[in-house]
Amino acid sequence: QVQLVESGGGLVQAGGSLRLSCVGFGRNFNSYAIGWFRQAPGKDHEFVGGISWRGKRTYYSESVKGRFSISRDNARNTMSLQMNSLKPEDTAGYYCASERRSLISGSHSSQEYEYWGQGAQVTVSS
Repeated sequence: QVQLVESGGGLVQAGGSLRLSCVGFGRNFNSYAIGWFRQAPGKDHEFVGGISWRGKRTYYSESVKGRFSISRDNARNTMSLQMNSLKPEDTAGYYCASERRSLISGSHSSQEYEYWGQGAQVTVSS
């Protein structure tokens, strides 16, 4: 069974940091770009950032650029989202997801992603 399992998240004060991890099972994700999305109550999935299959390229939304950082360790099928300088508006459920197509990266649309993690809640207090 192919799945992505997330860990991390929690409650933090504004200006603080959190790190989310995403581990892949049932498939070698080395050929697939990984995206991170977030969803606040009553809103659609919002693209946060992504990383190419080799990890050589990362890309971010304007709202998190300079504050968030994505990395991956293909030997461990593990991807991470480091979130610094968190703001209350960053509060949401965060999801990792793998691209539907191999050797493709840069997609910002949730429709281009096939497998999704179960989500991790991030709450930032003011």
